[in-house]
Amino acid sequence: MLTALSIKNYALIEDINIKLQEGFTIITGETGAGKSIMLGALGLLLGNRADYGSIRDADKKCVIEGSFNISNYRLKDFFLTEDLDYEENTIIRREILASGKSRAFVNDTPVKLTSLNKLGEYLIDIHSQHETLSLGNNDYQFQVIDTIANSDAFLLEYKTELKAYKKLQKQLVELKEQQAQATKEYDYNLFLLNELEEARLENGMQEELETRYEELSNVEELTENLSSALNLLEQEEIGSLDSLKQARSSLARIANLSSNYENLHQRIESVIIELDDLSTEVTDALDRVEANPEELEATNQKLQLIYNLQKKHSAENIAELLQIKEELQEKVSVSENAENALSELENAIVKQETKLGTVAAKLHEKRKAIIPTFIKEAETLLDDLGMPNARLKIELKKSGNFLANGQDELFWYLAANKGGDFKEIKKAASGGELSRIMLAVKSILAAQSKLPTIIFDEIDTGVSGDIAQKMAGILQRMGNSMQVIAITHLPQIAGKGNSHFKIFKEDSANATTTKIEELKDGERVEELAMMLGGKNIGESARAHARALLD
Repeated sequence: MLTALSIKNYALIEDINIKLQEGFTIITGETGAGKSIMLGALGLLLGNRADYGSIRDADKKCVIEGSFNISNYRLKDFFLTEDLDYEENTIIRREILASGKSRAFVNDTPVKLTSLNKLGEYLIDIHSQHETLSLGNNDYQFQVIDTIANSDAFLLEYKTELKAYKKLQKQLVELKEQQAQATKEYDYNLFLLNELEEARLENGMQEELETRYEELSNVEELTENLSSALNLLEQEEIGSLDSLKQARSSLARIANLSSNYENLHQRIESVIIELDDLSTEVTDALDRVEANPEELEATNQKLQLIYNLQKKHSAENIAELLQIKEELQEKVSVSENAENALSELENAIVKQETKLGTVAAKLHEKRKAIIPTFIKEAETLLDDLGMPNARLKIELKKSGNFLANGQDELFWYLAANKGGDFKEIKKAASGGELSRIMLAVKSILAAQSKLPTIIFDEIDTGVSGDIAQKMAGILQRMGNSMQVIAITHLPQIAGKGNSHFKIFKEDSANATTTKIEELKDGERVEELAMMLGGKNIGESARAHARALLD
């Protein structure tokens, strides 16, 4: 339960601190006094996103802090999962700066808003005037039935399996699209692949072929120049080697006269050795040069094939052609194996449909089992709330499709008056009737889900005094087993609270500020009398107020 609330520097609130009790708590105040501001601040504690324009003084941070007694709500596992320190008296704090920064803490441990939002769902249920309209929302109707049926585990399992099912369906659509495209391209891809495979390409092949082509294309020039070089190296009288050998003999005769001459002799010896090797290699090269028109033609054809393939595939080299070949092999393989892949995926979908159908059937039975009891309890409460002839009908129909909440279609109908026809609940009920139906639903839900705190923001909208009295009785009974906070304009409801707070505006010379104070016995009488008769309070209004408090 919420035990304390502190709000600083938020909207019209400068600084308020209140302590709350168990049971049924009332909050009253004139329209515009700031009740919605307090709810907005409380929403921030529960993980709502901050509106930085709501900071009262931009030079100071806004701080909202709430204390919660959670000793009876089995939240230790949640705190462990979220890596938070568990305290029976847990403190949640939000800090907001005008710069746009916002921080959240649980027991002084920083948390993300997602974690705070999850925790808030365990702590407080805020019912606003707008939420009454959700009675006509199909998702909300399922939520009510599933909460009462205690079928949350089945619903979670179903949604998990549904997610997997939709993923498989998406994969099937994509595979069929790929298969259709691959079928269109298969013949052409296969032709391109065969063309590349028949070329028998290897890395480095193009460079080797281009070198060999140059050699075969220039046999005459190679023979002429290699022969000339060999003659210059070896021919008697003009050959370089013969001349160098004669020079070597001359230097050998004087080598012993000085180290300088010995060095010259060694150097010319090295040159002769190198030229001997060079002569041998030139001779070998000359021996290899041979006109071969057939090889020249074959080499040229192979190179032209490579050049054509490179042009066709916009490739710079053989390495890129080999990469393209791998990609074509993959495309052809997909086409050739598509039927097997398609069959496997379709079988997986059938199996998933079976799993989904099994869980959906369990959900259906759980829901079906509690609907009669829920209708009986709701109609009893509606009778207490001044709708004795109201009849509720809930239809649960099996669908052939896997829907968001199972294989069920759920319809809520209401006949508000005796002999009236059943109509969709959002069309059959007036605003006041919707408020009473929502209170009946909340009362049943509260007993089922055991929320620590429930806040009603003007649940009494559109109801009369007599009905408000009955509504107050239900709220009071709910307060016997949980903390109930009601924001109300009706004295009949305000009189039933165990405690009573009043929100009001206070004007100073420089600003208007929202304040809140707890009312004691005499103050409560005055507040209820004002709610009954306006600002000109008479003794009859006070007497009526005392009667409401008794």
